[in-house]
Amino acid sequence: MGDNTEVMWNYQGKERPDFAIVPEPGQESVWDYPRPPVAKRCNRLVEVRSGDTLIASSRKSYRLMETASPPTYYVPPEAVAWQHLLESPDRSVCEWKGAARYWALASNPDFPVAWDYPRPRARFDVLRDYVSFYPARVECFVDGERVLPQPGRFYGGWITSDVVGPFKGEPGTGHW
Repeated sequence: MGDNTEVMWNYQGKERPDFAIVPEPGQESVWDYPRPPVAKRCNRLVEVRSGDTLIASSRKSYRLMETASPPTYYVPPEAVAWQHLLESPDRSVCEWKGAARYWALASNPDFPVAWDYPRPRARFDVLRDYVSFYPARVECFVDGERVLPQPGRFYGGWITSDVVGPFKGEPGTGHW
């Protein structure tokens, strides 16, 4: 009891910690997001590119928000140009959403750039087969703004100018 890890996860979007950046008008703090996370409908234009190739485009995405992480955008399967992707053998399990399947660019099949949940846990059934992409591996945009990747090797959050942290994955946050 009393270690920093346990203190950190006392934050569940109900009270912003002192170290959180105070959002400016038009911004939101990831420390106001809930834990467990929520998926909300989003009508912003979400686009994903690899160079000149458009891989996905939609105004009917879901925005997943969880305490300490930038949002992750999930586009519907019909918004994805599947001819540019191949299923990867990689798999993982999210404590909230369930088993994830990964996708790689057909031009680079050894390097996953996206994931989805073919059989999510009941609470996240709205994300069934919706696809999210790693902004560190492909170019992601929200309403024309190029997304910055969430720090860390595993995380897939999308940092835009309207979201402030600090974010899980930044140096010194490994205990979160």
